[in-house]
Amino acid sequence: MAVEVKRIVRWMESWAPPSLAEEGDKIGLLVGSMDAKVAKAAVALDVTEEVVDEAIAAGAGLIIAHHPLIYRPLAAVRTDRPDGRLLRKLLLHDIAVFAAHTNLDVAEGGVNDLLAERLGLTGTAPLKTTGRETLYKLVVYVPASHADAVRQAAFDAGAGHIGRYSHCGFSVDGTGTFLPEAGANPYLGEAGKLERAEEVRFETIVPESRRADVVRAVIAAHPYEEVAYDVFRLELSGAPYGIGRIGELPAAEPLRAFAERAKAAFGVPALRFVGDAAKPVRRVAVVGGSGRSFVKHALAAGADVYVTGDLDHHTAHDALAAGLALVDPGHHIEQVMKAAVAEKLNAHAAREGWNVEAYASAPSTEPFTFI
Repeated sequence: MAVEVKRIVRWMESWAPPSLAEEGDKIGLLVGSMDAKVAKAAVALDVTEEVVDEAIAAGAGLIIAHHPLIYRPLAAVRTDRPDGRLLRKLLLHDIAVFAAHTNLDVAEGGVNDLLAERLGLTGTAPLKTTGRETLYKLVVYVPASHADAVRQAAFDAGAGHIGRYSHCGFSVDGTGTFLPEAGANPYLGEAGKLERAEEVRFETIVPESRRADVVRAVIAAHPYEEVAYDVFRLELSGAPYGIGRIGELPAAEPLRAFAERAKAAFGVPALRFVGDAAKPVRRVAVVGGSGRSFVKHALAAGADVYVTGDLDHHTAHDALAAGLALVDPGHHIEQVMKAAVAEKLNAHAAREGWNVEAYASAPSTEPFTFI
């Protein structure tokens, strides 16, 4: 059975929460209905007419895009103009459009992590930290017979991570009391009779981005009709998140060799670089998209070279004077998200039993031709 758009949206937003997006970013469901059911989803960098035509031919009911289709306010929806024509085509064919933009840039495993991985960087951290994830303590009371199942469900859904440790939790035995009232269907005991049950109090730590999924998983694994649980916000800060990534190559290499590495890693026909071609580089900063405003952060982080797109003449001169090498492979390298999002969605759908297939959109949305 096809899956509702809202379920896919909920999953995407648990991975890349809207709270991570830059202020004013036009993310979320931009076209279509949350209640629509889809059996196929396209993943694209940009929503162009070629991408939409491909979705129509494939029978896709949803396009998950990185760049928002509607970014600036529309003064009118004119079907004799490109933007209106595209919207009309989407609506006529019941194709919804969802955008995860700067929130997917920031998210763990998102665009900037994918770019850093392509470059072979290790020990990565945010280039510019914009916040730390809020952490919660989940406490649930469960009969001893189901304690292991509930623990595992919580861990599988993303709970129990502290630094480099996973499956972190604490349990203590106790006695629970409850009196099933008329109409109740208790797992233990009987209506109208006070019941005492040997239970386990299990508690674990949950990041905000996984909170809803963890609670749902715990309730699904719990045998009781009514599950007793508490969620407390902690003063303890979670992992930092932010824009871009800073990391290191396994070994230093000349700038030209690194530029060739980047060209091959991103599959671009050409790129620009700034700096002495023989200069050894090892510490690398990367920001997907247009990242000229983060040159100062790359310098502050001690980067030898900064990889980003849409660099201009004056920014290049400023970086050169400061001793920072630049590599500009273009904005379009963010297309690495297509295959990654499709693969991640397909894996999640398989776990959940969803009848939906995601695919990476094939048409190139690179607007430039290189000669």
